[in-house]
Amino acid sequence: MTNARERILVIDDEPGLCRLLKAVLGEAGYDVVAHEDAVEALNLLERESFDAVITDVRMPKVNGMEVLQAVKSKSAGTPVVMITAFGTLEAAVKAMKMGASDYVAKPFKNEEIKRAVENVLEKRRLVEENQRLKKELAGRYSFGEMVGKSAKMQDLFRLIGQVAPTDATVLIEGESGTGKELAARAIHFNSPRASKPFMAIHCGALPETLLESELFGHTKGAFTDAQKERKGLLESAEGGTVFLDEVGEMPPAMQVKFLRFLQEKEIRPLGSSRSVKVDVRVVAATHKDLKKESEGGTFREDLYYRLAVVPLRLPPLRERPEDISSLAGHFLKKLSLQAGRGDLTFAPPAMDLLMTHPWPGNVRELENAVEHAIVFSKTDVLGPEALPPYLRNPSVPLLDGVLLPEDASYREAKQRVLEVFEKGFLTKLLGRSKGNVSRAAELADMDRKNLQDLLKKHGISREDAASSPR
Repeated sequence: MTNARERILVIDDEPGLCRLLKAVLGEAGYDVVAHEDAVEALNLLERESFDAVITDVRMPKVNGMEVLQAVKSKSAGTPVVMITAFGTLEAAVKAMKMGASDYVAKPFKNEEIKRAVENVLEKRRLVEENQRLKKELAGRYSFGEMVGKSAKMQDLFRLIGQVAPTDATVLIEGESGTGKELAARAIHFNSPRASKPFMAIHCGALPETLLESELFGHTKGAFTDAQKERKGLLESAEGGTVFLDEVGEMPPAMQVKFLRFLQEKEIRPLGSSRSVKVDVRVVAATHKDLKKESEGGTFREDLYYRLAVVPLRLPPLRERPEDISSLAGHFLKKLSLQAGRGDLTFAPPAMDLLMTHPWPGNVRELENAVEHAIVFSKTDVLGPEALPPYLRNPSVPLLDGVLLPEDASYREAKQRVLEVFEKGFLTKLLGRSKGNVSRAAELADMDRKNLQDLLKKHGISREDAASSPR
């Protein structure tokens, strides 16, 4: 597929060939500039940019090799296609060694030259896309995404900067919504393993057998639904990082098997008698106090110390109120861009409400509140009326534990009570099913897609299930 904006410079001392290439490639959707004089073409190349260059090898004044050198000295990534006569194939091979992308021998068919141009441009597009994705990943998971000017966050950034280049196992502790997975990704993408896989799994979302299969893999016939051999996350993440979310929910028997993996650095797939050496880094996270859990006997003490080689604690938002305005601005910029809105700002009264709220749901709750404000704002300045109702009316009467504005209509009150009921019911339901959405749908006698839509509506994730009562 060609892009009409892609420009091609054709250089050939034969006027007829220039006209032919301009017509053929122009019909293919390219913007073609053709020059019979190589000197004039090189002068043009100094002033303007082209996505590809097609040049004859043998020309008076300046030959194709000199054109190739000039193009590569200006822009090493610009592909060059050499046009050769039968007797100059040796020169074409030499040109390929010097950096030419392809060559086409005379006489050629129109389709040959079109195919050669499309191939070299497609390779260029892939290289540029790969570079763009790498920059996007680096930007997304650098410390810049973890916004915080407070002393606690600055200390955390320094710790991440120290631990990221190592292979030390890290245990991230913090309340729900504080950004534990984001911290894990920051560790991975600022480590020597950044180019390798980052694999995440929620330890409380699967029953024991499936969790073992997900982590260690299985052989064909290892259990009823094992139709074929499958690699586990640990083996699939070879050379990279495995993130164990809510590791405190890992069943006792799995704790023993995972401890063995940390000690031996090898796995045994479910149903197999062979062991496989695996090189992965482990980063775990939990909302629980695992040290107390281990002292109380509900989590293996030896596994706790294996995981907490480097313990990191993510502070709740209420402990760093000075970060609220920076976070709100960060989310406003990111989410407004996604929503296709222009530059948005918070009106001072709206920012005052954000600054004084206790944020029990932490950073995730703040992000949801900012998204709500973007959706409901009719202007580029977001006022208090755009924020969620519970933020606008902090001192309102209670109806069975539900905050309601004093002037709420019957419809508004009913909707608020329904929202609170739905969120509470769904959170407990997901907890009962240990994060398994299909099982939750069965327990609630609901259609699975309808349940997923409700979970999305209320921003309930599997992580929330870990902290909900069973």
